Amino acid sequence: MPKTIVHTDSAPPAAGPYSQAVIANGFVFTAGQLGLDPATRQFVAGGVSEQTRQALANLRAVLEAAGTGFEHVVKAVVFLKDMNDFAAMNAVYAEIVGLENAPARSTVQVARLPLDGLVEIEFVALIP
Repeated sequence: MPKTIVHTDSAPPAAGPYSQAVIANGFVFTAGQLGLDPATRQFVAGGVSEQTRQALANLRAVLEAAGTGFEHVVKAVVFLKDMNDFAAMNAVYAEIVGLENAPARSTVQVARLPLDGLVEIEFVALIP
């Protein structure tokens, strides 16, 4: 079964040899998204809450380009620079992704994120 590469200008471009997302076998697999403004390619002002909000906005754009949305996400992985930021990230995540029909999720603290981001999020979603 072939794979389809997903690209949208509404999210930051890939910063290396990878795609924003790939569609395969009825699923879309996103690359991790940081809290970068797609227009400036700089982190949004503020802390982990603002970066989480922007990362999710970027993911929404990638999912829409793939023909799906948050309601079809089946798995999320959240990478945090500091697990002490979990509550702030989680509050924004719950507000935007929602609690109804929430996907499975893992959250881990990592030693460092690309460009020294505070949060990075990736999704796996069904293509309806």
